[in-house]
Amino acid sequence: MFYGEYVHGLDKKDRAIIPAKFREIFKENFVEKFYVTRGLDKCLFVFTEAEWKNQERKFKEMPFTKSEARRFNRLYFSGACDVVCDKQGRILIPQYLKDYAGIQKNIVIVGVSDRIEIWAKEKWDEFFKTSVDSFEELAEKLV
Repeated sequence: MFYGEYVHGLDKKDRAIIPAKFREIFKENFVEKFYVTRGLDKCLFVFTEAEWKNQERKFKEMPFTKSEARRFNRLYFSGACDVVCDKQGRILIPQYLKDYAGIQKNIVIVGVSDRIEIWAKEKWDEFFKTSVDSFEELAEKLV
């Protein structure tokens, strides 16, 4: 559903603009509210409400008697907040999530099929630089 890579900067009020292509997908699928939370590799994950419910269902199945499951769920769900785009397609990312992801000014918004990821530009550039050379090797192992 979400594909592509978009570079943006936060505006003067620290709002992030969601790419027009993604906003069109929200509109076509009647998505008004979506969820932002701590992602892996120090990025933020953004899910539509429907996909968030799927994720929530999966993680609820993890046994709370296992310490790893409790720790993961605490970090994942305590970081979550629901957001709505304003009329210009901007969202306000809470400071604690910006701190987690190291976001200061420039961001990269990445479509990863069923989710959107928001990265500090420097962290995305570092991730891409260290990962792109192993792309074929990863494909060979996973596909």
